[in-house]
Amino acid sequence: METVLFLVIVATVVATFAKRLSVPAPSLLVVAGVLVGLLPGVPAIEVTPEIISLVVLPPLLFAAGEEVPLRDLRTVWKPVAGLSIGLVLLSAAAVGGVAVMLTSVPVGMAFVLGAILASTDPVAVTALARRLPLPPRVQTLVQAESLFNDATSLLLFRVALSLVVAVGSASWGATLGEFALLAGGGLAVGAVTAFGAYLIRRRTVDPMLETVISLVTPYAGYVLAESVHASGVTAVVVASVGLGSQVGKLTTSRIRLQVGAVYRTVVFLLESVVFGLIGLQLPVLVGRLSGEVGWPFQALALVATLLVVRLLWVFPLSIVFRRGDGEKRPSWRVPVVVSWAGARGVVPLAAALSLPFTTADGSALPARDLVVLLTSAVIVLTLVVQGFTLAPLVTWSGIAVHPDAVQQETTAARADLAKAALARLDQLAETESAPEFLIEQLRGSWQARLDRFEASNGDDPGGMADTASYRRLRRHLLSVESGELARLYEDGAITDGVRRQIQRELDLETTGLGED
Repeated sequence: METVLFLVIVATVVATFAKRLSVPAPSLLVVAGVLVGLLPGVPAIEVTPEIISLVVLPPLLFAAGEEVPLRDLRTVWKPVAGLSIGLVLLSAAAVGGVAVMLTSVPVGMAFVLGAILASTDPVAVTALARRLPLPPRVQTLVQAESLFNDATSLLLFRVALSLVVAVGSASWGATLGEFALLAGGGLAVGAVTAFGAYLIRRRTVDPMLETVISLVTPYAGYVLAESVHASGVTAVVVASVGLGSQVGKLTTSRIRLQVGAVYRTVVFLLESVVFGLIGLQLPVLVGRLSGEVGWPFQALALVATLLVVRLLWVFPLSIVFRRGDGEKRPSWRVPVVVSWAGARGVVPLAAALSLPFTTADGSALPARDLVVLLTSAVIVLTLVVQGFTLAPLVTWSGIAVHPDAVQQETTAARADLAKAALARLDQLAETESAPEFLIEQLRGSWQARLDRFEASNGDDPGGMADTASYRRLRRHLLSVESGELARLYEDGAITDGVRRQIQRELDLETTGLGED
């Protein structure tokens, strides 16, 4: 508990610096964890697979899946399938071959290592891509690939591990059956979990209960899937993507605000702990294998293998799908970014830590500690190297979405919403469904809003400045109201309950104005 509390404190400081330095917090957290682990007197940290796979992984996967829009996912399912199956198989074979040539790991364990490192990590990729100005299609592609390639890698991992542990052979029938159970079972359990959560949340009006249900859902899907020997990762991903597309229909605005705030806090705490632990345990593993002096070179070779294989797969795949869409001149810009966005993270770590210590005959599992060390080293290297360089690469490639384009799209959408509201007011006035003075008052407010949005989205260069000035002035007036509210409370004119209710309304209005 002391270590977890320390990691949360460090993560808060690191996150503050990461935002100011415009670098991804997970990469900085891993570096901080390694540096802290090298300090004298720091206790040895042993991360158990139960902590990673059962406590940390489900909510982080759920949050990552909710960020993938189902509409955009339908447009990229073909390349996602190619990356999630073909690239995983090729990466596992390549890493296994390099491990056989360069390390002391036996052949069977080398391909276990290849299966562990074959897939990109949804938690790491989502955490790195969350603040990148990627085009929506590219962001959906890299996040969806990391979410849906786990079934393939888990199948390879279990088959390769069974060959090592049981010293037996796997038949094609058993392999296909296990894949069907992993992927199909995970899909079915995820669908059932999403449907059950949907039915419950539609009938829930208490924000506290809604928050509890949202937090329990990923754990329920994961545990249920694992209990039937299906893929818990796939179940959580399917449930999150399905529920994420229905959030607007499930809850009220008040509940969405509360659940969103709680979930962002939970995700921050869990990411802080897990990425810090990844860095913190690396010095412990190095100390345990003091005789393995060549592991840094081996880890670098494995990272290089993963990058090269990814490049060799992504570029031809991009040419095939772009020509299929009618584009004669495929661009190198998107493939190079997708190739570089292949960080490893929490899921490979959970797989490596789940390795048994002994085989079926009771003998020690060969090279287990070295496999865990190489996995951790590859995770740290990809998070640091790719994490620190991905944002500059996106900018250099020219595919970055400019903030002004996002602002213009947002303003245009808000203008359309205001027009719809004004049209509805006209309908109410015609049918005399509401008092005239109320309709006129609301029409004046919404017309002023529409004029502001149209001015900021027009050709007048002063329009955006006027909108910014309006927001600053409105925020200033809201701060004046907050000050007056505090004075009324201190003078005893209002109760604490009334103060909290009004302060929440003022906070929501201030938040809706955004930032300059």
